[in-house]
Amino acid sequence: MKNRKEPPKPPSPKRTVNVINDREEVNGVTYTAARKTTKFTITHGKRTRQTLEDNNITFDDVDADGLMIPHNDALVISLLIHDTNVKRVLIDPCSSVNIILLRVLNEMLMGDRVVPKARSLSGFDNSSVITEGKIELSTYTYGVIKETKFQVIDTDMVYNVILGRPWIHDMDVVPSTLHQVIKFPSKWGIQQI
Repeated sequence: MKNRKEPPKPPSPKRTVNVINDREEVNGVTYTAARKTTKFTITHGKRTRQTLEDNNITFDDVDADGLMIPHNDALVISLLIHDTNVKRVLIDPCSSVNIILLRVLNEMLMGDRVVPKARSLSGFDNSSVITEGKIELSTYTYGVIKETKFQVIDTDMVYNVILGRPWIHDMDVVPSTLHQVIKFPSKWGIQQI
């Protein structure tokens, strides 16, 4: 504890991306501005691949304080990506890729950094979308800075970003949709939003 350093500070966001569609319903999903803010919790410990006694990640009733249970809410957070606070970021353990909307990149003034590469992405309902390309952007979470690869799509969807298993595994996070929290080990102690 004597040699404990403070986590690196992320850059201050230059802009914020809110929901970018002008319709109240996209793909049969209704968005309501009155939804509660999702709590985002991060638990830190030593960042190793070993299982250590004090590194266990658990969820309990305290993690669900303030939630109206039962609920069927998706795990949606805000996240600092590059230099922008992006809202409506879905944490989706069922997604095999990280996805970002082209409109979000344009608002971030990063649209010109997309590396063109068409790729077909399939959804659980067998629908597919062709990507505009890919991009690598920094994501910042309480002292953890990761370069994250995104597939770029140009379509209407309720979320601005979908973070799937590549981000979840790279960050060593454990999401809980029931508790509406994310926890991960790090060296800076327990952090909560």
